[in-house]
Amino acid sequence: MDPEYAVVVAPLLAAPSPKVPPTADQIKTHFFENVTTPMQTFHASRLPPASTYTVKNETVIVDGGEIPVRCIIPRVEDDEGHTFPVFVHIHGGCGCAGSIETDDYALRRISVDLQISVVNVGYRLAPEFPFPTGVNDCYAALKSEADQTVENAQMLKVDLSKGFLVGGHSAGGNFSAVLSHQARDDPFFAGRQITGQLLREPITIHPDSYPDSLKDELRSIEENAANPPLTSPVIRHLLHTYGGIPSDPRMSPLLYSSHEGLPPAYVQVMGLDPLRDEGIVYEKALKAAGVKTKIDLYPGVGHGFHYNFPSIALAEMVRNDVIKGLKWLLGRDIE
Repeated sequence: MDPEYAVVVAPLLAAPSPKVPPTADQIKTHFFENVTTPMQTFHASRLPPASTYTVKNETVIVDGGEIPVRCIIPRVEDDEGHTFPVFVHIHGGCGCAGSIETDDYALRRISVDLQISVVNVGYRLAPEFPFPTGVNDCYAALKSEADQTVENAQMLKVDLSKGFLVGGHSAGGNFSAVLSHQARDDPFFAGRQITGQLLREPITIHPDSYPDSLKDELRSIEENAANPPLTSPVIRHLLHTYGGIPSDPRMSPLLYSSHEGLPPAYVQVMGLDPLRDEGIVYEKALKAAGVKTKIDLYPGVGHGFHYNFPSIALAEMVRNDVIKGLKWLLGRDIE
């Protein structure tokens, strides 16, 4: 266990296990207090100057309603006619917690530092809107950004030929993997394909659907079962709340019949995460299918620790590697 991480996680390890599973409202409240709030507090002092970017809150029409999206567009001195690549970001929370506020401040930093337009998607949450509502909402948002009408392109200052990325953390990584498959197979995206996927500690297969051929490689769900911030019992409860069908590739993208032709993927994996092996096995599957991949493994820390404890040194390394990973996906030289 990483020494800094061991200190901050000690109270979680010492806390008694809850006697009854949390309600949906308790899940959302816990996520806000222990994930969103630490991220907002930490990144508030790291925001780039307000003059260097523009924030626009928009909505996307989805089946049965609409969802919020927050667009972050860099500003440059010679702004007339300047265009950027785009990064469609999907927050974590296992499909039943989180919002566009979770990563908002960090994404503003990414937008300015990488000179990339960011579309931060706020999908509807389970159990009110169970699987596959969330992933369908995100696909609608992805199609909306790919549909580069004159008005949309001018608002976001986007040129998809410079880069069209999708990515997120945990459930956001799951959704991004699913969207990459769906977009690959959808004629709508012909000539405007996704060019890269950022998969941070992704959920890639439901634990009830592990193939016999891979069970020896998918051991972390048991080996790391008791490691906070996200233990295996909590993962199972969240997946139950989300309502994902274990054998459906939209829940378990590892189960898609083919991974060929997918965009390059940058994957992050935590060594003490119950989901560790899912990221490792998925990256291997992509590579075996001829997909260009890059993976970073961080020993001694648990799932999403950099959200709960953003101030420790290894969290800074994870954030810096996200920047490097996005640069790699954009085909830019890394210093």
